[in-house]
Amino acid sequence: MSPRESRRTENMIYLDHAATTHPHRDVGESMQPYLETHYHNPSASYATEETSAVANARQSVAELLGATPERVVFTGGGSEADNLAIKGAIDAADGEHVVTTTIEHSAVIETCDWLEENGVDVTRVQPGEDGRVDPADVEDAIRPETTIVSVMHANNETGVIQPLEAIGEITDEYDVRFHSDTVQSAGKIPIDVDDLGLDMASLSAHKFYGPNGVGALYVRDGVELEPLIHGGGQEFGLRSGTENVAGLVGMGTAADLAVADLEERRERLTDLRAEFVARVTGFADAKLIGHPERRLPGYAMLCFPNRTGSDLIDALAERDIAVSGGSACHSGDPSPSRVLLEMGIDPELSLGAVRFSMGRATTENDVERVTEALREILKSA
Repeated sequence: MSPRESRRTENMIYLDHAATTHPHRDVGESMQPYLETHYHNPSASYATEETSAVANARQSVAELLGATPERVVFTGGGSEADNLAIKGAIDAADGEHVVTTTIEHSAVIETCDWLEENGVDVTRVQPGEDGRVDPADVEDAIRPETTIVSVMHANNETGVIQPLEAIGEITDEYDVRFHSDTVQSAGKIPIDVDDLGLDMASLSAHKFYGPNGVGALYVRDGVELEPLIHGGGQEFGLRSGTENVAGLVGMGTAADLAVADLEERRERLTDLRAEFVARVTGFADAKLIGHPERRLPGYAMLCFPNRTGSDLIDALAERDIAVSGGSACHSGDPSPSRVLLEMGIDPELSLGAVRFSMGRATTENDVERVTEALREILKSA
């Protein structure tokens, strides 16, 4: 049985929180009544418990974004939210032009590719070697017919945070809709949609210790979108279908937990990441990819020269350590990361990329064990 086929053990160190997070115990407990007792359709007149639960979840998610609850549209996940934001804005305005970046999540990349195949112009802005997009390049890409600009908040591979505030000022000046995929950042760093100048923001519950299969799109008042899913008119007419009440309750609980300890967790994980990177680069010829400070807490993508990232990942898996080479959506792909290539990282160096992403349960002892495991692997190779 290969390392990637082996079962996880109770002693496994999980450093792939960028891919998904383990639902918090309180999340599962909050969901249970809505799987057993309160199972009614929240649109029914008698389903007062279920209706109230959805409203409370909406309030909790709104607080995570610095928004008001009536601006939160629940979806089936972050990918759907991205599609609704971009396709919905283009369809509603009969739009002709989208500005995005070359390092977006595939949910945005492939949505824009599909629009381009169907007659919409797309301009893709490239980042610098630090992984950050220059707001001036975004401004240069905007044209009179531009409908929407979509720039992710934090990259899912490098963890690098984009200068959304500056981009938001530009889109406001040009009266262009501004969307951000905040799937990686929500629940990890503070988000205020007004401060960032966002008209729309996508997020997904399973990235901040909530359940899979539920997400949300913040939609600023006055933004018009054409729904992707038509039917009963749920979610303010923007996303038809009976709500997943249990899932939304879990998402709301996860949002409450994220807000409650966000600052403390951010500081702790920032320190742990710094300690980990300093230790590894102290004995290994490894390069931290992306801006050294403007990145999510606990995220470090390291490239090991003359090594293959997939081999290092397998060797760590044999030692009960779970990491990845980048986006979980493309795991197992031996080719260099598209994101790193767009940053101008040497293709040979990119092949040695390993992503380490820490989370709520990560301890200093975990960091020590992973560091020593890497030392052993690199010595024996």
